[in-house]
Amino acid sequence: MATTEGGRESSEANSKWLDAHYDPVANLCTFSSCTALADLNGDGECKLVVGDLGTGLSNMKLKVFKGTSLMTENALLDLPTSVVSFMMDQNEPRTPAIAVASGPFVFIYKNLRPYFKFTIPVMDVNPLEQDLWSQAKEDKIDPLTLKEMLEGIRGKAEIPLSVRSLRFLMLDLPEMESFVNLHKHLPIKRQTAITCMGTLKKNMADEDAVSCLVIGTESQEVYILDSEAFTTLTQVSLASVPVFLDVTGQYDVEYRVTVACRNGSIYILRRDSKRPKYCIELNSQPVGLVRIHKNIVVGCSQETLHGYTQKGKKLWTVPLPAPIMTMSLMDQKARGFQAVLVGLANMEVHMFRDKSLLYIIKTQDVVTSICFGRYGREDNTLIMTTKGGGLIIKILKRTAVFDEKDTTPGPPMAQSIKLSVPKKTKLYVDQTLRERESAVAMHRVFQMDLYRLRLMAARAYVKALESSMSPVSSTLTEPLRMNAVVQGIGPTFKLTLHIQNTSANRPSINLLISFLYDERLYAMKRAFIKVPLLVPGLNYPIETFVDCLSDKGVSDIIKVFVLREGKSTPLLTAHISMPVSEGLIAA
Repeated sequence: MATTEGGRESSEANSKWLDAHYDPVANLCTFSSCTALADLNGDGECKLVVGDLGTGLSNMKLKVFKGTSLMTENALLDLPTSVVSFMMDQNEPRTPAIAVASGPFVFIYKNLRPYFKFTIPVMDVNPLEQDLWSQAKEDKIDPLTLKEMLEGIRGKAEIPLSVRSLRFLMLDLPEMESFVNLHKHLPIKRQTAITCMGTLKKNMADEDAVSCLVIGTESQEVYILDSEAFTTLTQVSLASVPVFLDVTGQYDVEYRVTVACRNGSIYILRRDSKRPKYCIELNSQPVGLVRIHKNIVVGCSQETLHGYTQKGKKLWTVPLPAPIMTMSLMDQKARGFQAVLVGLANMEVHMFRDKSLLYIIKTQDVVTSICFGRYGREDNTLIMTTKGGGLIIKILKRTAVFDEKDTTPGPPMAQSIKLSVPKKTKLYVDQTLRERESAVAMHRVFQMDLYRLRLMAARAYVKALESSMSPVSSTLTEPLRMNAVVQGIGPTFKLTLHIQNTSANRPSINLLISFLYDERLYAMKRAFIKVPLLVPGLNYPIETFVDCLSDKGVSDIIKVFVLREGKSTPLLTAHISMPVSEGLIAA
């Protein structure tokens, strides 16, 4: 397998990963949220638990791998959306349970056997929909009328229709009657579906401490469940459907739930807060969410990776060479090293620490799920599944170290060193003492600088008036602005006048431009120009050519007058200093 480091190819001997196993026909279709590593038997040997999506319509299974072989598998009733491992009690031996989110249910497995099924609370049913199905049960309305009434409700009702009604509206006319006869005697329910799931420690931060389940649903709700009684501890409503969760802290002490939603926003849920705190608004849809220490790393659909603080301040943005397929956290606990693993559509896995690219792993196929942790008896194992159903297992070498020399070129390390700046209180006290001791001298310096500034401004203003660099009309009835540009080295110069009407909404009409110059030195092809209608705010360039007639190397000033037709008083006057000609026009 070819591996690149910091953009440079390296041989297998120099690689930091050992290729432990690759099975291109493992027949695994899953995502990072549906993979977990757990010591299911309490013997110190971790297994890989995978929620396999099958074909999408059938053959959904919960698979458990030991080493490189399939250990057990259990059939699932619906597509799995998340798989997590957690401690649900204090019983001995201390073995974790597996929670599988599938549809509106959370299936709990203990010792690889079904243990409990938790159902998300049903939602309120539209009363008009309930009444229509009651009439259909009593044969008071026919299926065609039922369809028309349900379509009218769907477009106007505040409470959405149930899945039964939506499926009924999708049917053709011959299938409606059999569908109504099959379902009309059953109670109507409106259930949601689970979109994401995580775990939250109950009251201790130990790895084998009891945890709660954190669930995000399609109904824009986030539930925190007690893992012992499976009751709802906290329920929070969001502004959109949650798609990614990241949880830190303890429920009884203080916790923080970071939620990425479909509306392109990220919300923060905290203890004793009934409403989520709005934190981050993204430019595109999130496709991955990972927390490293106190920072949040978000992958977006625009092929970018963003870093934020937990208060929503943007730290950095990194463009990626291909779309993001999956993201996961790499936590090397023995060395306290954490990084983000990003699987891309170009068959590469990039490892980032903050905005620095530490390593690139090239794979045989596009990676769809990444899981890093203890597998078997190896602490640092990287497990990946591919788009074609393959399984890749890599082990991090014990001598591998990801240090600063592996980072891509960027700002020097000196920029990250904090300066020994005194505290604000000390600076304030020193400044106060200085002002108290040198008040007279400071005032004199201030007055001198103020007089010098006024003198410089007056000189610049006089110079601008004399050279007419930015002439402006002095009449309020016709607000005009004109700039002149002279181009060329002679003997023929191009003179361009830029005229602009500065009024708010009134155009300027019937304007003329006249030039006054020494006819012994210059000749102009257009000495009298009629100005077109000037629309407010637009810049109108007016061009003419000036020929130098003298060979003595002298220059003069050409005066420009803007007049109104029929009036002798100029509206605007400008003086143009002509450059010295480099040649003479042939006679």
